[in-house]
Amino acid sequence: MSDQPLENAMLASLDIVRRLDHDRLLTALLAPADQRARLIALYAFNAEIARVREMVSEPMLGQIRLQWWRETVESLAEGEARGHEAAQALLAAFGRDGIDTSGLIGMIDARERDLDDEPFETIGDLVGYCEATSSSLMAYAAQALSPEKAKAASQILKSAGIAFALTGLLRALPMHASQGRLYLPLDLLRKHDVDPHQIFAGEMTEGLRASIHAVAGEADKFLTLSRSIRPGPARKILPALLPASLSDLYLKKMTEPEFNPFKHKTELPALRLQLRLLGRKMTGRF
Repeated sequence: MSDQPLENAMLASLDIVRRLDHDRLLTALLAPADQRARLIALYAFNAEIARVREMVSEPMLGQIRLQWWRETVESLAEGEARGHEAAQALLAAFGRDGIDTSGLIGMIDARERDLDDEPFETIGDLVGYCEATSSSLMAYAAQALSPEKAKAASQILKSAGIAFALTGLLRALPMHASQGRLYLPLDLLRKHDVDPHQIFAGEMTEGLRASIHAVAGEADKFLTLSRSIRPGPARKILPALLPASLSDLYLKKMTEPEFNPFKHKTELPALRLQLRLLGRKMTGRF
C-alpha cells in the first residue's frame, strides 16, 4: 500500500473518532506524537464495532457485520486490511506483527450483547459488559503505549474502564430509549418501580431518577477505586486512562436534583473538557 492510501486511512479514522468518540479523541491528542496514530486507529475500530447495532435493522445482520470484522482482524496478521479505513489504520499504526488479534476479537465478541435488546438482569451483569467492552479497550490502548506499564496497572485500567462505560451508558440513555433499547438493569427498575415503557416514552419519574443515581453511584465507586490503587499508573499509559478523568464531570451533571435526561443535555463545553484533561496530564493523574 502506498503512502497516500495509508494517509487517507489515518485521516478517515481521525474523522470517525472525531464524530463518534470525541472525548477519546481529545485524550488521544494528548499522547506523544509518535503514539497518537495507534490510539486513533484503535478508537476508530472501537467506534465502528460499537455502532453496529445502530446500523442494522435486525440482529442477524449485526451478527454478519461482526463476523466480517472478526475475519478482517484475522487478516491483519497477514498484512491485509480488506478495504476498511479503520482496519487499514490499525495495520499502518501497529504493523502486522504488532496487532493483538485476540484482544480485538474479544472486543468484537463483547459487542454481540448489543444485538440483544433485552435489558441486563442485574447491575453485576451490566458491570461485566462494561468490563468486556470499555475496560478491554482501555487496556489495549495502554498496551499500545507501554505493555509493561499496562500490565502493572491492569486493575486500575479495569476499574477506570467500567466507570467510563457506566457513565457513557447513562449519557446515552435518551438515544437508546428512542431506539427501544435499555441498559439500566432490571433489578434496579424493579426496586424503584420503573416501567421500561415509561423510559421508551421519554417519561421522567422519581423511580428512574433513583435508578440513574444508583448506576451513577456504581460508576463513582469504580472511579474512586481506580484512583485509590497504589502504586498509581505510570505516566506512559496516562493517555489511555484520561477518558475516565471526565467521568466525574458528567456524573455530577446527571445527578443534579432537577436533571432530566430527556430534556437536559449532558454535553459539557469543549474548553472545560480540554482544561480538565490538560490539568490531569500535567499532574500525572486521571
